Amino acid sequence: MDAAPPRIRQAFREILAEPVAPPPMLTPRRVFGPVRLPAKATAVVGIRRAGKTTFVHQLREERRAQGAPGEHLPFVSFEDERFADIDATHLHALVNEYRRQHPSAGDTPVLWCFDEIQVVPGWERFVRRLLDTPGNEVIVTGSSAALLSCEIATALRGRAWQVLLHPFSFEEALRHQGMPFDGARGGADAGGEQSRLERAFLDWLTIGGFPEAQPSPAGPLREGEAIDRATRHRLLRDYVDVAMLRDVVERHNVRNVVALRWLVRHLLANAGGLFSVEKFHAALKSQGVAVAKDTVHQLVAHLEDCFLVRLVWMESASERQRWVNPRKAYPVDTGLIPVFDRTGRSNIGHALETAVLIELERRGCEVTYLRTREGHEVDFVARAPDQTMDLIQACATLGDPATAAREFRALKSAAERFPQARRHVLTLTRDDLPSDVPPGIEVQPAWRWMLGLPG
Repeated sequence: MDAAPPRIRQAFREILAEPVAPPPMLTPRRVFGPVRLPAKATAVVGIRRAGKTTFVHQLREERRAQGAPGEHLPFVSFEDERFADIDATHLHALVNEYRRQHPSAGDTPVLWCFDEIQVVPGWERFVRRLLDTPGNEVIVTGSSAALLSCEIATALRGRAWQVLLHPFSFEEALRHQGMPFDGARGGADAGGEQSRLERAFLDWLTIGGFPEAQPSPAGPLREGEAIDRATRHRLLRDYVDVAMLRDVVERHNVRNVVALRWLVRHLLANAGGLFSVEKFHAALKSQGVAVAKDTVHQLVAHLEDCFLVRLVWMESASERQRWVNPRKAYPVDTGLIPVFDRTGRSNIGHALETAVLIELERRGCEVTYLRTREGHEVDFVARAPDQTMDLIQACATLGDPATAAREFRALKSAAERFPQARRHVLTLTRDDLPSDVPPGIEVQPAWRWMLGLPG
């Protein structure tokens, strides 16, 4: 007999009975590496509103195009209000209801798609049972990195495969706005095409990559209608508020919301800045905000867990050195920077650095920052899945000789420690590129690097 209460069984009944309609034609997403592996649950993770649900619907539609009946592609969102207080013991009712509605399914493969499943306590054991039944495939989504924490990975016995989905990359934003770029055609070196892409890149750094914030007919507005700056900022601020409420306050039972808001404003307004819990705790104390230092550590971890903030540790072979040195903090999307920065200064350099970090994460790189023995800093040390290494400086312009010398000096110093690593300086445009670039260093506009083009 089903353990689920009648209201949950009724919700399952209604959801499974809904006809499966093709999803609207939205921008296909590009992910690095395979999306699914045999006998593993695919976990699509990322910040809220980045497009995870749409991505799953696109995967379902691909399966339909391959001949799978729609009823063999069930989709359940656990943020549905009908699933309040649901737990894993209720989920067996979903399988029972599916068998009642589709008794002839037999051994036909079923692709189960579960949205925001992390709200269901004990969900991983249910998913493991599905995977243990021949013919079942599972895709789960969630706005929590804990979907693949060590505890859950243990419960799934190694049968989980993570797919990270950030907001639109530059290439995805181009396609979304009706400006598809095909690197194979080689048009990016033509004067007009290069100017168009440079302008689009600068706009993307300011707007960010959240799909609904894009100035495009494919966005939430009617064709030909542009989303203005004030509306976009309000939209992005709402995203942050929802992430704080649903993924931090409610999920982790956070009570010191005042300290949390201070922390979020500080981290999002200081992209690429060094962050120390000790210094921030002292700053809160000086403002009369009572919070324990351990609580600040927990809040930072929660914000990283829900993908709102990305933290970069200092490169070091010593775990102690990693912990005692400050981390660099970045928002998950460049569009959040002007929303929370109130200095009025140009943030284009910080946005460029943020965009490079997020692109490295999309490519599956492990990223740290480096401080050399001489005290020079390299923005990113990136280790790719194929074990290649890159040393990367993100600099808006190299027009100032002192700036160029500083960037080159840091890379030269870092190369003594990592001689096998490739060295890059990524800039906004080709303007003001120095003629005396040291050998072994590649200087190129960041938009070309993001599109996979040579410098």
